Amino acid sequence: MSGDNIVHVVGTGTIGEPLIGLLAGRGEELGIDEVTFHKRTPLVLDRSKVKDLIKRGAKLCVDPDRREEFKKLGMEPTYDALTAIERAKVVIDCTPSGVGQANKASLYNDFMDNTLGFIAQGSEFGFGKMYARGINDEALESKEDRFLHVVSCNTHNIAALANTLAMEGEGPSNLERGRFICIRRANDISQEENFIPSPAVGRHKDKKFGTHHARDAHHLFKTLGHDLDLHSSAIKINTQYMHILHFNLRVKKKITLEEVKEKIATDDRICVTEKMSSGLVFSFGRDHGYYGRILNQTVISIPTLQVHDGHEIVGFCFTPQDGNSLLSSIAGALWFLYPDTYSDRIQCLKDLFFDEV
Repeated sequence: MSGDNIVHVVGTGTIGEPLIGLLAGRGEELGIDEVTFHKRTPLVLDRSKVKDLIKRGAKLCVDPDRREEFKKLGMEPTYDALTAIERAKVVIDCTPSGVGQANKASLYNDFMDNTLGFIAQGSEFGFGKMYARGINDEALESKEDRFLHVVSCNTHNIAALANTLAMEGEGPSNLERGRFICIRRANDISQEENFIPSPAVGRHKDKKFGTHHARDAHHLFKTLGHDLDLHSSAIKINTQYMHILHFNLRVKKKITLEEVKEKIATDDRICVTEKMSSGLVFSFGRDHGYYGRILNQTVISIPTLQVHDGHEIVGFCFTPQDGNSLLSSIAGALWFLYPDTYSDRIQCLKDLFFDEV
């Protein structure tokens, strides 16, 4: 392991690309000396983004048998893929679902002596301790937790809502149940595949939690010793803009709408909006965010908020285009590097948080 604080990112997709750019662009402020990234396939269509990431200061790493192909396309590698992992203090895996688990079994376990920690994204259940910044930081155990699983963007959203609206100041027993409908975009604007012609409903694959979003949120809170009653459903709609979440939180202690708004106003993880269109919220992120991302955990649409019978908090919110997952990945990396000061260091990104959209 190098003496420098090197972060290596595996993958350049919808999370990998903005993560590499953000780490490279804010590296000095974050306390990161070098950012490297692994791209597996040399494609002329990806040349522009790879060259721009290199221009920002990140260093390209490739498999040895593909080095010449990258060079022929005008992309100059700095390190081989395995050398990059060996040099890195933190590795963040942003590969498609399931690949991170395979990489852990076949690759990462061999570098435990060289690397402080490994982080995987999204649907990688079982990779390591689940993590979402601002939710379960106190559950992290220095030198014990070597593998972290940053939960998906919608799971971040569910966790933030449950934590702030139902549990903050009252404890986990105040949340009697949480019910969520994830209204998901078909694909990201950077993707050409998997767009759908019409809305498609999803199966409840988990008998207890419905979809993985509530299951993962349950296990996230379980790291704190909480056993929450959560259930989620999902529907995919034919848009590329943003995920939307409908929430229904049943709380034990009676609450008013004004009290709900006060809870929201005092939590900087939550952004509010008077907008009711995902297009308008998305365009704000495009114009004012980093790589189009808002880094708050959730964006709550204030006009949709309602308190039913004093115990049910209902409404709609928008999930900020993987921005919450990006922030947790950076926080996790800094926790490995600076376990005692990571929370202070990440404040340099505060300009990417918004009170209102």
